[in-house]
Amino acid sequence: MNHFLRTKIKPQGIKKGSSVKTLVETMGNSAFQGKNIALARDIWVKMLNDRTTIFFGLAGAMVPAGMRGIIAYLIKNRFIDCLVSTGANLFHDCHETLGRFHFQGSYEVDDIKLFEKGVDRIYDVFASEKEFRKADNFIKNWAKGLSIKREMTTREFLYLLGEKLSKISKVEGILTSAYKANVPIYCPAISDSSIGIALAAGRAEESNNIQFDMIKDVLETAEIASKSKSTGVIYIGGGTPKNFIQQAEVTSSIISNSISPGHKYAIQITADSPHWGGLSGCTFKEAQSWGKIAKDARSVSLHSDATIALPIIATAVADSFDLKKRKIPKFVIKKDLKINI
Repeated sequence: MNHFLRTKIKPQGIKKGSSVKTLVETMGNSAFQGKNIALARDIWVKMLNDRTTIFFGLAGAMVPAGMRGIIAYLIKNRFIDCLVSTGANLFHDCHETLGRFHFQGSYEVDDIKLFEKGVDRIYDVFASEKEFRKADNFIKNWAKGLSIKREMTTREFLYLLGEKLSKISKVEGILTSAYKANVPIYCPAISDSSIGIALAAGRAEESNNIQFDMIKDVLETAEIASKSKSTGVIYIGGGTPKNFIQQAEVTSSIISNSISPGHKYAIQITADSPHWGGLSGCTFKEAQSWGKIAKDARSVSLHSDATIALPIIATAVADSFDLKKRKIPKFVIKKDLKINI
């Protein structure tokens, strides 16, 4: 029999009352990105079964688009072990944890009128500039009280911010969930966000002198990679979070003067294409040339809007895996990151 013609595509049907898990399983018998959604679920579940430390890269305006609760759930229930995010997503998370909102809008609008009304637009999402300024001031004023005299990692800073939010808010978010679950968050481009703006405003007023040790962030993630039995990556979009996680294996190999095994599992949800040369659309095959992804890695690149794919995949994973069976990596976060994997 021709081995190319071994697995049949099964026509999709409709079964009223089906679960997301069942839907994804049937999609696995189809093609294109539908099949890739099922493959992403399968690889994620495999990571959870394989004592794998799971890095999660978060780029794009995912919190304004309503993905915050999903990320918080993944952290709280330890479907992921280390988050690397843009500063913008963490600022928007802080904004919502303080009891404020993003709003459904439209991209077919007069943006000059929005500016005049104090409304910021992220595609079809609206937000109040006045409320954003309140979140800026919250971060600025909170940072005044930080008595740490040395340089901080972004992981330490965000841990303390999560601690503060946990004490004053009844709303669960990304930062608060990470604080409670001892899941480290890194933000390699924290200055490129409203968090950076808030800290800059405080510096201008001479009310804080927060200094970040970004190189220690690099060392810590390399240590996580080196001490793990294996590592897996899940990327929402690309940008700085993706590259920061990719380089953890390479950094580890340079420090130890050994060949990097690369990340053993890899999932990415992207709307970008590889032929433009940008990292957001970069294939995992290309990453193998750098030693960032293992040569025998199980991987899938899912070309989709993350606001469609992530809720489906995450729900299917939650319905497919009993977390009681997982050996969870433990991170003891005090002054320094201590890893017990």
